Amino acid sequence: MQLELAAEAQEFGREVVRALGAAGGDELVQRAERDPAARGGLVEPVLGDLGVWELAPRRDPVELEAAAAVCRATGYWAAPYPVAERLSRPDDPGYDGLIVVADVEPAGAVEGIDLRWATVSLEGVRGAAAPGVPMAAARESAFVVPLDVRPLDGDGRGDLALALTLPCWTLLGMLDRALELARTHVRIREQFGRPLAEFQGVQFQLTDAEVERRGLDVLARYALWSIQSGRAEAVDDALALRLAAIEAADIVFRVAHQLHGAVGFCDETTLSWLSRYSLPLRRLPVGAVGTEEALTSRIGRRGLAGLFSDPAGV
Repeated sequence: MQLELAAEAQEFGREVVRALGAAGGDELVQRAERDPAARGGLVEPVLGDLGVWELAPRRDPVELEAAAAVCRATGYWAAPYPVAERLSRPDDPGYDGLIVVADVEPAGAVEGIDLRWATVSLEGVRGAAAPGVPMAAARESAFVVPLDVRPLDGDGRGDLALALTLPCWTLLGMLDRALELARTHVRIREQFGRPLAEFQGVQFQLTDAEVERRGLDVLARYALWSIQSGRAEAVDDALALRLAAIEAADIVFRVAHQLHGAVGFCDETTLSWLSRYSLPLRRLPVGAVGTEEALTSRIGRRGLAGLFSDPAGV
């Protein structure tokens, strides 16, 4: 297992960050919130010009890493488009994207996106989804709409690992940005004549958040390697990654908001938009408790396999 993504994948991710920044950056999600029906036109053409939709993460290991880098880059800007879901699309040419859904009240952040959606549950049940009517304005729903799921034949467990892993890379990109914003804020903001960054308590908080972010970074790479290697435990690793991602997001956003103070909840700050639009990634298809239950039901008492697990029979 290589801890770093391939050089080509990293460069692809940097190009996506630059392209989305040039297309509007932080303003993209603000424009999309005002007009959800137009949000596809804000992001899809930009990524299409870079060849993102031509990636085949199921067939090529380097393209899988490139897809992960793209998801991380779009998370950095909180890009208002289901990039991870599109890149997780099944091999079936009849669908444009794949959404992991809960068994009860399935939903997805696909308001205003007119594509053909496939679904898969945490148990591997396949389906086809038709987005419903938004239950609230985008500001309250973060583009989440109910899904009318029609069951399909076949076993979707082979799709589950990728569809769980790529959204975690998107969330990782959001944590990258949240910590960047927090570090910038404490360097500029002063208290008692000193920058906040010089206070030991602030340094401890940032360190705790950075430890969580870096740990998630390594786990995300491990889950990707597990998929690349075709491991039988790939879904277990993806669920473990998702659980770690939710927990890390709770800590990183809590620290970032504490250091920003009340201004961190105002629309004038990027952190407010970033944390609000991270919620679907943290809550769908299920939150921390549901993810933990799904993981423990799969691994039982045997636990997770790792890089240095004993070979069978030893």
